Amino acid sequence: METCIIYTPLGYAKIVGDVDGITSISILNTEEKVTDIIPEVLEDCAIQLKEYFDGSRKQFSLKLNPQGTDFQKKVWEYLEQIPYGKTCSYLELSKALGDSKAIRAVANANGKNPIWIVIPCHRIIGSDGSLTGYAGGLHRKQWLLNHESPFKQMSLF
Repeated sequence: METCIIYTPLGYAKIVGDVDGITSISILNTEEKVTDIIPEVLEDCAIQLKEYFDGSRKQFSLKLNPQGTDFQKKVWEYLEQIPYGKTCSYLELSKALGDSKAIRAVANANGKNPIWIVIPCHRIIGSDGSLTGYAGGLHRKQWLLNHESPFKQMSLF
């Protein structure tokens, strides 16, 4: 497995993967040394994340290899289908997966998503539109949703 650290507007991110694909992208809550030379198998991921944060990329094209249960992978595959700038509730996600009573299991799988941003678990919100749990912190979830919003807030000051 190869690893690199990149800097994003939300902090340092760690990318892990190999020729079989990206296995994890995680946001770190500590200051880290940015990797000087990014391993070749991770270069495209680092570039695409930079483009996402620059606003020039709305869809990722990466080989992914997340590790999890079959159910978790099914949830993560569905998350990848939620378009940039759109959100979905846990209930809608549960219904789409065929069981409206599986909200807790779906929420648990969502929370264990190992590939930050690329598998967009930040696009899942409460049925009432509220921001609910996010492993990277609700402030980051809000930032990501604002970043993807077609309605940009303008500051007067």
